[in-house]
Amino acid sequence: MTAPRLPEDFRLVEMDEVDSTNEEAKRLAGAGARDGTLIWAHGQTAGRGRRGREWVSMRGNLFASFVLRPACAPLQAAQLTFVAALAVRDMLSAYMPDEDDIQCKWPNDLLVGGRKISGILLESSTAENGIVDWLVLGVGVNLRHHPDIGGRHAATSLVAEGAGEVTTSSVLERLAHAFAERRGQWLAGGFAAVRNAWLEHAYGLGQTACIKLEGASHSGSFLGIDDSGALRLKGEGCAERLFAAGEVTFEEGG
Repeated sequence: MTAPRLPEDFRLVEMDEVDSTNEEAKRLAGAGARDGTLIWAHGQTAGRGRRGREWVSMRGNLFASFVLRPACAPLQAAQLTFVAALAVRDMLSAYMPDEDDIQCKWPNDLLVGGRKISGILLESSTAENGIVDWLVLGVGVNLRHHPDIGGRHAATSLVAEGAGEVTTSSVLERLAHAFAERRGQWLAGGFAAVRNAWLEHAYGLGQTACIKLEGASHSGSFLGIDDSGALRLKGEGCAERLFAAGEVTFEEGG
């Protein structure tokens, strides 16, 4: 397999198998790994998604985690989830016959035709001064395999969508370059351009959404995201509300 050619400031750590690329990235970050360290594993034994859910890790799919040191407050660092989502979308569009099918689902999923193809997991450590010491950005992409689940949580893969033969190495190379470019835009221009680009490809805009929190749920029309990345929801006859986190489903396919 040809090694991926990464952006100049990136350093690749390739592994045959690991418990989780995010866990390995966190271990390396705690030991002083520099910004741009990229962990890539061919297999995971304990892959995780948001809220501790298992991430099914079939070999032939992509499992990668970036170690970043953004030197900013946690709220600003959380914007990198949207930066990563756009980078994943950029990468997927190189393989998909119709890139309009690729949409970003708040807060951290990529869908093709309403089916999940990728998830993003952000974890971080904040120093005593309130600045993020390190941030780990995990990306899982279904390339050749996907879980056989249906309903609101249906999944798909690049191969299932007709992308033809894909290699994890080439996909990782495209992803790394796309992320470097999108991150550069964020560093230069802030969140506004990222937000606008994300909204152009947002899943469920204008649809009725339900967001589940601990012990409560709220429904309303999904209006998009605000200038911090929080979900904007407007219930019937109610004022607009903002949600920084939660589990979102939509009336039509979400």
